[in-house]
Amino acid sequence: MTQRLDEDWPKLLALLPPGWEAKAKELGALKFGRRFSGPESLLRTLLMYLSADCSMVETVQRARAGDWVELSDVGLLKRINKSGAWLGWITEQLIQQAPTMAMACPALQGRRLLAADGSVVAEPGAITSTWRLHYTMDISTLRCCEVQVTSTKTGESLAQFAVQQGDVFIADRGFANRRGVNHVLDAGGDILVRMNLRSLPLRDEQGSPFEQLAQLRTLQPGQTGEWPAVMQGSNGDVAVRVCAYRKTDEQRMDGERKLKRIGQKKQKQLQPQTMEAAGYVVVVTTLDCLDAQGVLALYRHRWQVELAFKRMKSLLGLSHLRKKNPEGAKAWLQGKLLVACLIERLIAAGEHFSPVEDEVFERGSGATALSLA
Repeated sequence: MTQRLDEDWPKLLALLPPGWEAKAKELGALKFGRRFSGPESLLRTLLMYLSADCSMVETVQRARAGDWVELSDVGLLKRINKSGAWLGWITEQLIQQAPTMAMACPALQGRRLLAADGSVVAEPGAITSTWRLHYTMDISTLRCCEVQVTSTKTGESLAQFAVQQGDVFIADRGFANRRGVNHVLDAGGDILVRMNLRSLPLRDEQGSPFEQLAQLRTLQPGQTGEWPAVMQGSNGDVAVRVCAYRKTDEQRMDGERKLKRIGQKKQKQLQPQTMEAAGYVVVVTTLDCLDAQGVLALYRHRWQVELAFKRMKSLLGLSHLRKKNPEGAKAWLQGKLLVACLIERLIAAGEHFSPVEDEVFERGSGATALSLA
């Protein structure tokens, strides 16, 4: 088994971007790593911890048995906390090597497009504690930009995140509240947020309440439309655009079924207006450089990021939080993203190998566990 793992490891190394070893020291991952012989032993140990969902004690025992490194679980914890930037750089380079995965939006070139989301995670163990993970990710590179870990009493809000001038925050309905939106706008950013019927009050150009459903009813199935509106900002009114897509009958019925299941699960009676709104995708934005179709296309990229996290929760153990401090949580989350990217690259590479010469790729994604362990 050990011989086969040693044979698989170079195949994974071949997928890594040029300069990954030098970046380990440059970005601080090996600055204090005296026990590691070099970037390769560090990366192999980190990937084993991240991909196999081992505990830190188990990871260091397996690394010791493989003669990779001799260190304690506390030493591994310190390396994880210091490796976030390095793992993020590798992930970004892998994404850039696969341009079909990147978000191309010339009108927003040079600006960070940040998908904001939150997820409830639990600590593993007999008595589990539940936490809420708040994070932002650059959707053009899959680089994790910010992570916060709070109790579940802290709700989702864009006000949780740091904002740089020119940032574009893309988020779902849970973030559609005036406090969070104004936090982004006050710092010089823009928003693209999925709307619901109540949490973000808007007015039309005449100063009357914006009647969302009345406007949406003017669309035909499969049609896209947009309307100007006004939102109350911190220092006065803010001009926004409401962009919407009316679902086809098949899409609408599918959305209604999902909504009914959620209502039954939460034992809530759904209002007729809520059911009607399920037939549309409605977003509000302060961006003025894209038409309505471009705005909705940009929002769909946020959904792709969310799907990636759903896959990682089920396949990579993302539902169990190993780190509660922000630095460690960010490094851990970035490492999970790197593992996901490597899995995709291994699968793609496997399609070009002979099953006779490289039988490891016959086993599909199962080969990944061997290559990383």
